[in-house]
Amino acid sequence: MFYAHIVVLYGLLSICSTNESKIKNAQRPVRLFTEEELQRYDGTEDGQPIYMAIKGVVFDVTTGKEFYRKGAPYNALVGKDSTRAVAKMSLEPADLTHDTTGLTESQLQSLEEIFKGTYKAKYPIIGYTSRHVLNEDGSPNIDFKPEDQPNFTIKDEL
Repeated sequence: MFYAHIVVLYGLLSICSTNESKIKNAQRPVRLFTEEELQRYDGTEDGQPIYMAIKGVVFDVTTGKEFYRKGAPYNALVGKDSTRAVAKMSLEPADLTHDTTGLTESQLQSLEEIFKGTYKAKYPIIGYTSRHVLNEDGSPNIDFKPEDQPNFTIKDEL
């Protein structure tokens, strides 16, 4: 039997500077998502929440289902970390990734503005991707360890 370690944070999740904007409180515990888990929330099933990640932060975008559900204009972005696509304002399959390698300064600035001004301002944060959270410049934050964040506990889950 396979047991996955899930990291759970109760209360407010803070992975980025919260001085400029407030992070919404999650209705349920915030957790760490594998790529396979995140794919389950791709907007294809009615009644299922819709999740997408940007910069390693998983947002519940269900309230924007007219944009993100199956057949909607931005459905390609959900169920995965779409950091590159958001930075480039692209829906090309090659851009539907967390990888920020080679992005221009302008694209990284756009990413940060959209991340803070749209996603953090509008949608609740419900977790992290299992990859390292990215720094503001788009580089991986190699010092980030979920287990070192306040209020994290590790639980075994079937």
